Amino acid sequence: MEPRVCLITGASSGIGLAAALDLAAAGHTVYGAARRVPNMEPIVAAGGHAIRTDARSGGDLERAVDTVLDAEGRIDVLVNNAGSVLHGSVEEVPLGLARDQFELNVLAPARLVQLVLPSMREHGFGRIVNVSSIGGEIALPLGAWYYASKHALEALSDTLRMEVQPFGIDVVVVQPGIIRTPFEDSTAAQLRHYSGDGLYADRAEAMAKAAETGLDDASDPAVVAAAIREAVEADRPETRYAVGHLAERLLDLNRSLPDREWDAMVTRKA
Repeated sequence: MEPRVCLITGASSGIGLAAALDLAAAGHTVYGAARRVPNMEPIVAAGGHAIRTDARSGGDLERAVDTVLDAEGRIDVLVNNAGSVLHGSVEEVPLGLARDQFELNVLAPARLVQLVLPSMREHGFGRIVNVSSIGGEIALPLGAWYYASKHALEALSDTLRMEVQPFGIDVVVVQPGIIRTPFEDSTAAQLRHYSGDGLYADRAEAMAKAAETGLDDASDPAVVAAAIREAVEADRPETRYAVGHLAERLLDLNRSLPDREWDAMVTRKA
């Protein structure tokens, strides 16, 4: 298989960094995009490239894509991994923060898709890998804006898959479970800040304590990176890859249980 030119967002830590290093080790040409360029030094050391990119900036996204196209002449693979998480009740989280969550988790990936599709279509090949979450299908208390953004990313991916299939372009959703990364480092603080007082305080504190102690069984980001590489290299990739601790189990439960049974199960744990 000819090495593929890959652009990966959120490549400075966690899943994005692990995926960039895995793809580089497999012989692909890797461009990592993130705000923290020094944290992408391992990608450069592995033979890849680092592009300073704020995913909230349309100009930065355009420059990142232009940088790769100018250097390589094509982009074969886009891995939309950059994102953020927001916790707190629907009632208490400011809507400005909810809008920012959608800006980063939905609209930035959508803009990158718009930017890379002409090159992919011209070359008759492309892989768009959108890193979602098991939260793209399930929902838990005090995380509505994050879950809503990931649900939206999955709906966007499903529609996009049908639209671009005639051009030789595949769209893949990766659904990580509980993964050991810095991504959730702010969870406890957010819960206490936005919902630590008032009607939701007891649940917020219980969830904050669980977030502080609940990563013992979390999977390494390498398991997600392996799924991304499979999606990149497969002749016919799956449309979804659920990977990591509790991913398949929770998705299966959510799909099989009636809504009120699911609600009762997760609120007992919250």
